[in-house]
Amino acid sequence: MRYRSISLSCKGKINHLIRLPVIFLFLRSWRATLIPAVTIPVAVIGAFIGLGFLGFSINVLTLLAIILAIGLVVDDAIVMLENIQRRIDEGEPPLLAAYRGAKQVAFAVIATTLTLVAVFVPISFMGGNVGRLFAEFGFTLAAAVVVSSLVALTLAPMLCSKWLRHSPESAEGHRLWAFSERVLNGLTNGYQRMLRFSLNQPGLLLGLGIVGLIIAVVIFPRLPQELAPTEDRGVIIMPVSAPRGSTVEFTDHFVKQAEERLLPYLDDGIAERFLSIVGFRDEEDNAFMIMGLVPWEQRDIKQQQVTTEIRDKLSDISGVRISVINPPGLGQRGFNQPVEFVIAGPDYESVQAWSEEIVERAKENPNLLNVDTDFELTRPELKVNIDRDRAADLDITIEDVGLTLQTMLASRQVTTYLDRGREYDVIIQADDADRATPDDMEQIFLRPRAGGELVPLKALVSVEEIGANPDLRRIDRLPAVVVSASLAEGYDLGSALAYLNNLAVDNLPPEARLSYKGLSQEFQDSSAAIYLTFGLAFIIVFLVLAAQFESWIHPLIIMLSVPLAVTGALIALAWSGISLNIYSQIGIIMLLGLMAKNGILIVEFANQLRDKGYEVKEAILEGASLRFRPVLMTTISTVFGAVPLVIATGAGAESRAAIGMVILGGLIFATTLTLFIIPVLYNLLARFAKSSNAVEKELERLGAEPEAQSSPAAE
Repeated sequence: MRYRSISLSCKGKINHLIRLPVIFLFLRSWRATLIPAVTIPVAVIGAFIGLGFLGFSINVLTLLAIILAIGLVVDDAIVMLENIQRRIDEGEPPLLAAYRGAKQVAFAVIATTLTLVAVFVPISFMGGNVGRLFAEFGFTLAAAVVVSSLVALTLAPMLCSKWLRHSPESAEGHRLWAFSERVLNGLTNGYQRMLRFSLNQPGLLLGLGIVGLIIAVVIFPRLPQELAPTEDRGVIIMPVSAPRGSTVEFTDHFVKQAEERLLPYLDDGIAERFLSIVGFRDEEDNAFMIMGLVPWEQRDIKQQQVTTEIRDKLSDISGVRISVINPPGLGQRGFNQPVEFVIAGPDYESVQAWSEEIVERAKENPNLLNVDTDFELTRPELKVNIDRDRAADLDITIEDVGLTLQTMLASRQVTTYLDRGREYDVIIQADDADRATPDDMEQIFLRPRAGGELVPLKALVSVEEIGANPDLRRIDRLPAVVVSASLAEGYDLGSALAYLNNLAVDNLPPEARLSYKGLSQEFQDSSAAIYLTFGLAFIIVFLVLAAQFESWIHPLIIMLSVPLAVTGALIALAWSGISLNIYSQIGIIMLLGLMAKNGILIVEFANQLRDKGYEVKEAILEGASLRFRPVLMTTISTVFGAVPLVIATGAGAESRAAIGMVILGGLIFATTLTLFIIPVLYNLLARFAKSSNAVEKELERLGAEPEAQSSPAAE
């Protein structure tokens, strides 16, 4: 855990350093680059203060949130910085440009802050064990965003007014700046021409957007799904189960066989320690083996590859069942197999038959390993069958037989007595020597109720020795059997559970009840929670934007671009082979806020131009062109910030790669399309709504009319 924390801290510093060259590339000024270099640490320190206020610790998830927050922190500073620098280049003094520029983008910064908070806070209220873990993650991101907006609205304009200067343009000695400016102007002009074409051909862009949605619908069910990616934790767990009732010597014999096959890993320097416990959990037929690998930088093979090799080496040990398990992430217990499929019903006989049917069918799937149930008829049990007719003929009741068996084979309380003020139970039972074997029942006799000679119990009953399950499990108050299995390399938990569900639907009667346990239950709960969280975040963001823009149309324009980000994320996951897990799903939720930020910038500037008298088409054309550079800067800096997560190695790299790949693919794909689709939607829909400043302008106009009327009267 300490290694992972240090690794994440280093990646946070790398993220900070990577974004600064991007800012310098666009603004070509060391003065302008220094401003985000100062504001980012201030905002991050403020986020840590928020952690202390909320009572959170510095851990893997809060550090991951801080790393992701750095991209959001620099976005606000970039938007403010670029706008002020543009006004200075247009001829305004730095102080005036800082004041007017900050005022011009203040609404956009506040709107994006509230939007991102509305996205991140629902993550903190997810249910289940995973939800409790990510509570700190969501609140940390929200705290960082709030602090960054305060820094962008206060510290950044002040620094801009002191440090920024007019760009050198084509002055002598600044040929590089002039060349780069021509390149950036060329990009802006090219974008403006393509945007003009798109506004004249809206059907083409909307068709591309619909195609993107269709791609998402096609890709989504084909992605592997799991709770969390399998991480290289440097530990392999091997629970061992011997037949029920086995002795310690029997179990230990086969554990030693397994140890001999694993010793080469110690000799080759892949593993550094090995531990075996026979009689695990005080059960002689259970054992537990754990192998610790050397640190990541000292080996060339991943833990997952070692697990696959060990599974093949131990598969032919027939005396015991050995499960080779990669420890699950997110603090889940690793002693049980990942697949735990619960079948419940009205009685144990039905449930046992159903579970055996599912197990036989499931064994046909080569991707399900060590398929078994927890219903084992291995405990010896005596079944006593009473001849009711003969007992009635001899005037002996079933109650008499039951009480006799209880008294002679177990014990029975018959009365109490008082001794010096205390009451004691009187319990009768036979001597241990007289109730040691089933044959001892031949020495038990009963007397008929009407009196007479004693009748041997054996004349009234027949005894059958059967096997019984040691634990009769109930789940949701119903008799239940758990079908468990491990997963082959490359087979995901979502596919396994879907396969078992289909088997149950095809082979079990309607009265069968299906549920899950352990990791499977957590996977189902977290999947349902994340979809609910995404829907809730989408609705909250829409309502927040509606309140800020005082319109339903403008939020609709912004939110219609979000599905494209989801499409980009799914394409990136499919291309990279990463599963859809809790990390990638949270990355998709983050994309909702990130894409809304770009839309807010474009729509807000277009609204300001409409207030100045521009027509809708000219307003969105000019506003999108003005916001092209900052949108490009923020997107590239965020993408570059996600790159260290994608290429990460070592502890927890798989989890960070999932969220990094989602941000990388989603932003690249969605930004490319939304730079055109949002203006097209604005051109089509904005004419049906007024800008958010319309009420303010109307009040100014109404306030000016009485003054204009009073001026001639005064004259």
